[in-house]
Amino acid sequence: MSGDVTQRVSAEGADPLALAGVNDGNLIELARRLGVRVSLRGDTLALSGSGEAVEQAVPIAEALIELARVGDPLDVHDVERLVAAAAHGALTHSVEGEPRIILPGLRRVIQAKTAGQREYLENILQNEIVVGIGPAGTGKTYLAVACAIDALARKRVRRIVLARPAVEAGESLGFLPGDLHEKVDPYLRPLYDALEDMMPRDRVRRNIETGTIEIAPLAYMRGRTLADAFVILDEAQNATGMQMKMFLTRLGVNSRAVITGDKTQIDLARREDSGLLQIERILPGIGGIGFCYLEDSDVVRHRLVRDIIRAYADDAQG
Repeated sequence: MSGDVTQRVSAEGADPLALAGVNDGNLIELARRLGVRVSLRGDTLALSGSGEAVEQAVPIAEALIELARVGDPLDVHDVERLVAAAAHGALTHSVEGEPRIILPGLRRVIQAKTAGQREYLENILQNEIVVGIGPAGTGKTYLAVACAIDALARKRVRRIVLARPAVEAGESLGFLPGDLHEKVDPYLRPLYDALEDMMPRDRVRRNIETGTIEIAPLAYMRGRTLADAFVILDEAQNATGMQMKMFLTRLGVNSRAVITGDKTQIDLARREDSGLLQIERILPGIGGIGFCYLEDSDVVRHRLVRDIIRAYADDAQG
């Protein structure tokens, strides 16, 4: 078309299948949302259209290529997230020295997809204790587990301990069928899922059998000292103040802890009993403890998750 321009962006090093998506779905979505024509030929992504549309599309295409270079599985929701981030001036690009986690035994690299995730990973690298607070779908647990596996692989710690408070979500544990392990296992299942997504299942099982990886309810931490360990307390909004103090005072020599939680998902009978709210009030300012807040703009699950979170937030304010 008259007046159209074409900009070519290098896609060298990017997995072309990951970049294009299923049936070229990512490229089609990019074209649809930005009003440009998109074609991938070899190591070059060509963007054609009006000067303004192409100028808007180039940084988004570059961000998508960066994700494809590190082996992330990509779909149309990633395209949508990048377009939305660009519209809010929050589009992130890889920078020299940015934290990247290479999973042992898997041809995958994990890195931040959003500015909030980048800050979260940097906090974990720089502090002994990190508190990650934010809504569902922002990668709080997933990235923490990836950092734990990385620390174990690099022999920076000798074991990984993953804990969750087993809050009785409307049911009494005493009335659930099975032994104690069977009763609490549903609460811990998301931690198993995160591990098995990053490590071959047989290796997960072997590490659990040898005690290199321990997954347990928070109550099991009482009376212990956790040395040479990477410890993650997940769903910390449902830990009471006493449980949180108990957990924090378990840390021993050469241990690191990541505490994750969502203040909008407190299941305790009294919201003010949440240990997460308590440490948010009393721990900031202590050296070696970092707080990181993830927002709905950091949600990397299905776009509807982000929209649902915003709808609930709007309802709570209204």
